[in-house]
Amino acid sequence: MRSLKSSKVSLFVVATVLLWLKTYIVYKTSFDIKIENWKQEFILFINPLSFLMFIFGIGLFIKQKNRNRYIIITSFLLSFVLFANVMFYRFFNDFLTLPVLFQTSNMSDLGSSVTELLQVTDFLYFVDFIILVLILKYKPSFIVNREYSKVGKRAFFLVAIAITFFNLGLAETERPQLLTRTFDREMLVKNIGTYNYHIYDAFLQSKTTAQRALADGSELVDIDNYVQANYKGPNEDLFGIAKGKNVILVSMESLQSFVINERVNGQEITPFLNQLIKESYYFDQFYHQTGQGKTSDSEFIVENSLYPLSRGAVFFTNSGNKYTATPKILSENGYFTASLHANNKSFWNRDIMYQSLGYNRFYSMTDYNINEENSIGWGLKDIDFFEQSITHLKEMPKPFYAKFITLTNHFPFVLEEEDQFIEPYDSNNKTVNNYFPTVRYMDESLKIFVERLKEEGIYEDSILIFYGDHYGISENHNKTMSEFLGEEVTPFVSTQLQRVPLIIHIPGQKGGTISNVSGQIDLKPTILHLLGIDTKQDIQFGSDLFSKERMNFVVLRDGSFITDDYVYTRGVCYDKSTGEPTDESSCEPYMEKAKNELEYSDKIINGDLLRFYENSEYRK
Repeated sequence: MRSLKSSKVSLFVVATVLLWLKTYIVYKTSFDIKIENWKQEFILFINPLSFLMFIFGIGLFIKQKNRNRYIIITSFLLSFVLFANVMFYRFFNDFLTLPVLFQTSNMSDLGSSVTELLQVTDFLYFVDFIILVLILKYKPSFIVNREYSKVGKRAFFLVAIAITFFNLGLAETERPQLLTRTFDREMLVKNIGTYNYHIYDAFLQSKTTAQRALADGSELVDIDNYVQANYKGPNEDLFGIAKGKNVILVSMESLQSFVINERVNGQEITPFLNQLIKESYYFDQFYHQTGQGKTSDSEFIVENSLYPLSRGAVFFTNSGNKYTATPKILSENGYFTASLHANNKSFWNRDIMYQSLGYNRFYSMTDYNINEENSIGWGLKDIDFFEQSITHLKEMPKPFYAKFITLTNHFPFVLEEEDQFIEPYDSNNKTVNNYFPTVRYMDESLKIFVERLKEEGIYEDSILIFYGDHYGISENHNKTMSEFLGEEVTPFVSTQLQRVPLIIHIPGQKGGTISNVSGQIDLKPTILHLLGIDTKQDIQFGSDLFSKERMNFVVLRDGSFITDDYVYTRGVCYDKSTGEPTDESSCEPYMEKAKNELEYSDKIINGDLLRFYENSEYRK
C-alpha cells in the first residue's frame, strides 16, 4: 500500500512538467531562436518554468473537486497560446502581440493563408492536454488529491519567485537592458519565455493606452528640434519638376528586389519592370521598414514619414490620431486624393484610418465587379483590378493622387495555370516555388496598366511611383533562398533581402539607377518636393531621395540599420563590402540615431502628439 501511494503524483505537477518540456521542444523545433552559448540554451530551457509554476500553482487554492478541471482548462489554453504563436511565426517569423490579437476583423479575410499554414501534425501541440485527459479518464489512481498547508503553499511560490529572479538575472547578464528592447521579440522570448513575454506585452499595452491620456505638447520640443536639425533640403533641379501633375502610386504586394533583372527557368521574372527601370529613376538600395502591420505599415510609413509601431499595426491601434499625411497635404493643395484596393474596406481598418490620413475617396471591393472568374486567393486579380480602376481614374478630378494596392502576389501565392507566364521554381519548397509565377503575373498586370494609362491620355500628365510594400519570402524559407541565391542566408544577407524595388517615372526625365541607402520613410518628402511643396515645417524622419545633402542611412523597425558601409542587425555590425562581422565600434556612431528615431516616432504615435503641433502652411 505504501509503495502504491508513493507512486502517485499531483496533477498540477504532471501538467507543469509536460507543458514545460513541450514548450522547450517547440522552441527548438518550431521557432528559429538563435543560441550562441550554453548559458543561452539553459535560459531557454528554464524560462517557461516559473510562469507555469505560478499559473498551475493557483490550483492549490482551489477545492479538490474543481482543481483538476482548472488544470485541464489551463493546460488547453496555454497550449493554444503556444500554437497560435507557432502559426503566426510560420508566416511572419514573429511572435504575437496583444494589438495583433485585437485585429480580429482581419481574420475572416485570411482564408487560404491560414489553411496553407496548417499541418497534419499540429495536433501534437496539444499532446500534453490529451495525456492529462487520458490519465484522468483511464488512470485516475495515478493522481493524488490532497490539501496543502499554508507553509507548503508559501514554500512553493517562494521557489517560483526565486526561479523567476534567477532567470531574469541570468538573462540580464546575456542581454543588458533586456526589457527596454521591446522591438526585439525574439530576444524577449529567448530570455523570459513565451508566456512571460505575453504578460510583459500586456503591461506595454496598458502603458501605451495611458501614454496618450498623459501626453502634452512639451514632448514635441525635443522631437521638433531633432527633426529640424536633420532636415535635408530638396534638389533644386528637381524641386517642383512635377508641379500640378497627377501622382499614381502603386504598392506592389510582397515584391522584393532580388527578383529584379533576375531569371527563373531561363525566363525573366519581371520583364516589364526591368524595362521601366531603364526609363525611370530606380533606387536599388531601398528598404521596406514595416513591422507587424505589413502592407498597412508600408502605407503608414510612405504617407507620414513616421516609423510604424513595434507591436501591432498603427492602422488599428492609433487610427483616431491626428496626422499630417501626404493625402491631407495634397488635398489642401488642390489635389483629389484616393486609395484604390479591391478588398473589404474594413481590412486593416482602412475605412477609419483613411479618414485620419485625409483621403477624399476610398475605392474598395464594392466599387469593383468581383466574381469567381476574375478573383483568386485574396480577391480580384491584379489585371482585372487595374483594368477596372481605369474607369475610376478617368472620373477623378484633376490633378489627383491615386494609390493602388495590388493583391495577387500575396502568400500563399496561388495562381491558376492559365494566368502563369512562367513555370514555378523547382525546389522542395512550395511557397518559394509559387512566388515567382505570381510576381511575374503582377509584372504583367503593371505592363497592361501602363499601356491603358497611355491609351487614355493619363500617362504623360502623371508621375508613376512603384514600390514594394514588404517581404514576400520570410526567413522561414532561408534554406531554399540559399539555393536560389547561391549563397548562405546569414543575418547580413537576410537584411539585404529586405530591399524592395522603388521606381519613380517622371515624364521627360531620363532617370537612372541611384544607389542611395534609403527606405519607405523617405517617400513622403520626395513626392512633395517633386510637386513643389515644401516640407521643412513638417515633423518627419525621412529625407528627399534626390537631395544632395541626404545621409545614406535607413533604420528598420526591428532596430537594424544600414549605411553605405555597414549593416547592423541582431546585435552584430557587418562590413557591407565583405558581408562579414566587423568591430562594433564601426556601427556605434549610428546606434544613437537609430534608437532616437524609433523612440521619437513611437512617442508621436502613442501620445498622438501631432494634435499639439501647429503646422505652418505649405507653400503652394
